[in-house]
This record gives sequence, C-alpha cells and structure tokens, in this order.
Amino acid sequence: MCGIFGFIANNNADITKGELTGALGSLVKLSQRRGCEAAGFSILSGSKISVYKKAKNPTAMLKSASFKSYIDSSVVDAPRSGKMIITAPIIAIGHTRLVTNGSQAIAENNQPINAGHMVGVHNGIITNDEYLRQQHPELKDLPGSHSGSDTWVLYNLLNKYYEIEKGVPGAIRRIYREVEGSASIGFLCDLSASMVIATNMGALYYWSDARQGVFVFGSERFIVEGFLRKNSLKLIYDVKSVRQLEPFTAAVINAEDLAPQVFKLSDDHAESPMISSNIKIYDIIDLSVTHTALRRCTKCVLPHTYPFITFDEDGVCNYCRKYKKQEFLGKEALEEVLARYRSKNGEPDCIVGFSGGRDSSYGLHLLKTEFNMHPIAYTYDWAMVTDLARRNQARITGKLGVEHLIRAADIHAKRRYIRKNIYAWLKKPSLGMVPLFMAGDKMFYYYGRQLRKETGIKLTVFAAGQQLEQMEFKIGFCGVDQDLVNNTKLYNYNTMVKARIALWYIKEYVTNPAYINESFLDSIFAYYASFISKDDYVYLFRYLPWDEKLIERTLKEEYGWEANERYGKNQWRMGDGHTAFIDYIYHTVAGFSEFDNFRSNQVREGLITRDEAMKLTEEDNKPRLEMLQEFGQLIGFNLEEVLLRINEIPKLY
Repeated sequence: MCGIFGFIANNNADITKGELTGALGSLVKLSQRRGCEAAGFSILSGSKISVYKKAKNPTAMLKSASFKSYIDSSVVDAPRSGKMIITAPIIAIGHTRLVTNGSQAIAENNQPINAGHMVGVHNGIITNDEYLRQQHPELKDLPGSHSGSDTWVLYNLLNKYYEIEKGVPGAIRRIYREVEGSASIGFLCDLSASMVIATNMGALYYWSDARQGVFVFGSERFIVEGFLRKNSLKLIYDVKSVRQLEPFTAAVINAEDLAPQVFKLSDDHAESPMISSNIKIYDIIDLSVTHTALRRCTKCVLPHTYPFITFDEDGVCNYCRKYKKQEFLGKEALEEVLARYRSKNGEPDCIVGFSGGRDSSYGLHLLKTEFNMHPIAYTYDWAMVTDLARRNQARITGKLGVEHLIRAADIHAKRRYIRKNIYAWLKKPSLGMVPLFMAGDKMFYYYGRQLRKETGIKLTVFAAGQQLEQMEFKIGFCGVDQDLVNNTKLYNYNTMVKARIALWYIKEYVTNPAYINESFLDSIFAYYASFISKDDYVYLFRYLPWDEKLIERTLKEEYGWEANERYGKNQWRMGDGHTAFIDYIYHTVAGFSEFDNFRSNQVREGLITRDEAMKLTEEDNKPRLEMLQEFGQLIGFNLEEVLLRINEIPKLY
C-alpha cells in the first residue's frame, strides 16, 4: 500500500525552509518503503495551497531542482531573531505511491488529488470506484475525469458531499458509508487552516505537541517514531505519546492549537468539530501543471512553443496573419475530372484509398452515391490499422457493394521497426524525428500507383486535401520554416525544402546511430514515397468543403458507423493506432498536439470560435490511456517505462 503522511508547524515552532525540507524529506524516506513509484506534496502557507507531484522515485524527487523550487515558491518566510522563519501556520501532506489503479505516468493519477475545495492523499483501495462513477455520472464532467485513480473518485465525491452537507464531518461520514474497500486519508481544505485525517482500518498514527508547535502523522507507528528519533527540529518527545487513530474514526487538527478533535464515522449524532465556512481562504495551485503557463495566440490557440511562431502587439500569431482560407476547386471541377474516367458499363473506374477512418469512409460514399463512380477501395495495412477501422471498412464496402483490396506488410517486422525507432528516439529525443515512427505507412502512396498498373485503372482518389490538416510544426521541428497553403502535398515542396529536410534527417542519424537499424531501408523508402515519387492523385477535399457534422451524421445514419469511445469525443484520426502515442509526446514536451493545430485551423476557417477551440483542445489532449496501452501491447514495449522517460524530457515551455 501507499505511504501517506502530514506535518503541521505553528507559531511555537519557529522553523526555517531548510528545517521544513529536512522534516518532509525524513517523512518521505520513512514512507517510501510502502511505495516508491511516485510522490507528491501539498503545502498550505500564506494565502495558498501548493501542490507538487512527480512520477519518479521519492528520494530522487527530493534531490531535484524542481522540488527545491517548489519549496521556495510555496512557503512564505520572514526575518526573525536573525533567521528567516516560516510564517505560520505551515501545513503539509504527502504521499509515496505504490501503483494500483491508474498509471503513474499520467499526472492526474498521482497524489495529492485536487478536487474542488479539497486536496488530499489516500492509502488503500476503493474496490467499488467504477460503480461509484456510474452512480454519480456528473463526475465525468469534472477536471481529471479520465483518471483511472480510485482516489480521484473518493475526493471528488467527498467534495460533492461537502457542498451538500455544508461541513466536513458530515461529508466524511457519507463518503465512508458509500465506499467499499480500505481508506486512510489526509486532506487540506481551502476554507480552513486545518488538516483532516480519517481511516476505516486504523492505519494512521500521530504525535502532537502544542508547546513545541508541531503535529505529525504517518501510515505506521514506525514512521512517526522514526521521524521523532531522526528529526532535524530537535523536538523533545516520548515515543509512548504516539497515538493510533482507531478504525472508523476521523480527526480535525487545527493549526492554532494542534489538538486532534477525534470523532466517530459511524455516529451521525455524536458531537464533531466544524469546518463549514463558505468563505474561501486559500487558493489551490498545482505547480505540477505547466501547460497553463503557455502563451497562446489571441486569435487561435497555438502556443509560443510552436516552431517559428511570432506574435504581434495584439498577440496574434504569424500563422493567423498570413493564413488564407481554403479556396475549393468546386464540385463542378471535380465532376469534370471524374467524368474523364467514369465507366459507362459499371466496370471499376477509380481506386480509392481507404483507411477506415471518417474521411476515407465518407469519400467512398460520395464517389459511389453522388458522383456515380465505380470505385475499388484499397487499404495498406502497415500494422497500425485498428480492428475498429476494419469493422467500419466492412460496413461501408458491404453496403455500397464495393470491392476492397488489402495490401498487408509484414506486420511483425513493421511493429518491430516502430519499437526499435522509439527506443532509438529515447536515446536522443527530438520532436522532428517523431514522424519516423510512422514511416512504415508511406507505402500507402506506393500502392496507390502500383494498383493502377495491376488493375489498368488510371485514377486514384484520396479523401484528403483539407487545409484543416496542415501541420507546419512537423517540418518546423526539423528546422524548416515552410508556408503551407491549401494543404500543399509533400511532393510539391520545393527542392530546397526537401533537401533541407533530408539533411536534417541525415544529421539526426549521424548523431544518433541507434536509428541505423533494420528499419533503415524502410525509412529511406518512406522519404522517397513522400517527397520524390510523383503524386498525381485526386484529393477530394481540395474540391469539396470538409463538413464534420455532415460526415458524422451520414456515416452514422446510413452505415451504422462505429465511433471509438476509448479514443475520446473527437474522432479525428481515430483509425490510426499510433495517434494517441505521438500526440502524448507532442503535448508533453511541446505543450501542444496535432489537435491544437487542427482546432486553430478550424478557428481560422470560421468553423469554431477561439473559446470553443480552447475547450475542445482541453478535452482532445487528455491522455488516451486505453489507446496508449493497446499501442504498447501491439508494438511490444513497456508503456509505463516509455511514458515515464517521455515525461522526463526537458520541456519547451
């Protein structure tokens, strides 16, 4: 089980930041034998409660520069008697984690958990957390709802009941009646300079001395006694005065007098202490969350970490200033092209790229039903076409009566290539090299040409070409500042740009020889297929506007098209098994993902407002843990290990 602990010092203690750091460090080291996969603190000082948590070994966390910065920024001190003394009170809780529910690589799964008025830690396992989520559907709309943590459920319900009961004791009693499993908790509240602890299993021990101005608790008697013996505060103590908080009891400890006010969880009529103010005293600030510090364009949502971005005096970025709305070639122009190839006898007259995602499914629908074409669909399965995409392909082709050709790679080899390139990338992470993970899919272009030779059909159509999918950042991270208009094809980049990209890749290969593995020739072919081999395909959305609502409605109503709920509300690119992984990298390291780019283009096209884009990207960028787990299993790597290494990469913000 996890280790939880807490510490209070009031005016009688007169401690410095150094002494506080030593006290918290002692509690961490004593507690980490109970769990050492992540750690975190909440500290009440001055006018705020500051939260800090890291998915790393607790001892390593204590030595980090970010932890020192956290203490410096969280604690208020002032000169007294020749020393810088912390302005009382100081109230801290902490946690050392043994992972049970929820990956430690996802920050929202680690503790302390911030839930409304509460910031808390928990030791134990809530065994009916999924049932509680179902019984309280409003939880899914709260920040962090994608968390797999049972503690997240516990504290958000506790906050809900606090708002109903208008008091902490009543809320705690309700939560312990409702949860099943084991729970020892400790939390702070933004309404009071107090700490609350509670347990249904007795795994909490505490020591308090009002004269010396110190209170401490831990998950085991050994932890509290060990703290007293090794403490740097020179406390006078008797280990016999360490007390156990009995099972099914709770206590409120006010920083002013440090006297634990104990009350039973089972007796609603028993006298209990009150924390029932509606006046917020402290601001809760999560210093682990850094994306909030990003400077964003005032017109779109691109942040200052986007390659080659600049802002004018009004805060508008250069990408917005130079953006031109897409000029569609029009339905008549498309009909003119298709008419040159349309067969009169029902023979196949076009080859259509078919990933099984929304756009390719809708494109096949349009060609068959509205333009009276006779398509053959083709899919290049390079190891990342999802099972759901295959089911949707079956729905569309089955109803339309369209032949579906499959060209499959050596799936095991392709997945091995991805795995080797991911591990190579982790040796020297560079965001410009992330597309290398997807190099294996570029034979999709090759088969678009090859099938023309095999079938004798002269026309290949892709349901792509919308300007919304322009992603300047992918070549921007290669050091190339390239203006993209009307979703320029890779083939159409000028020779100098192609050469600069090639030279950049060569530099990365030379400085990181791990890339020179069995995928090397596959990667070279990907560059050739993308930039060198002639692209003479027809792109539907260079002719027709891309209407997301129309596409989704058509697919659902006419074909029973299946959305991937695990992928999230936004189904854009849901057919690609790698999307959740690469966007986790971009968002973690650069503070934005493909979705920020996509939403910004929607704003520029007038399809959504900036406020809508901000709300949508907040949802879009939530880690898709189930998709990440599936990707890790398919590729064959330890997801926890890889995500933790990604989390440690220096950030651009």
